[in-house]
Amino acid sequence: MDVAASEFLTKDAKYDLNFKKQPNDGAHVLSAQSLCELYKEFVRDFPIVSIEDPFDQDDWSSWASLQSSVDIQLVGDDLLVTNPKRIAEAIQKKACNALLLKVRICL
Repeated sequence: MDVAASEFLTKDAKYDLNFKKQPNDGAHVLSAQSLCELYKEFVRDFPIVSIEDPFDQDDWSSWASLQSSVDIQLVGDDLLVTNPKRIAEAIQKKACNALLLKVRICL
């Protein structure tokens, strides 16, 4: 499941699941903690084996919280951007357990 959560992060660091409808009533705006709980429900109720970019690329604590509470693959694409410094930080913070490696070949 590729969530691309950075796309629906609000200015006040919440996640608007109804972001494509503007204006909206805010009924589907979740805190990072509530979004984490929703992912855990999905993992429990459905055969999900992988989630890519479940939170914003700078929401390190939410990544780590989800990683510590589920036994699936959490893919850091936007989080890591194939950047060695961000990869090292993710390892140190235990934020994810997989990365999307984008190789650039120059001929």
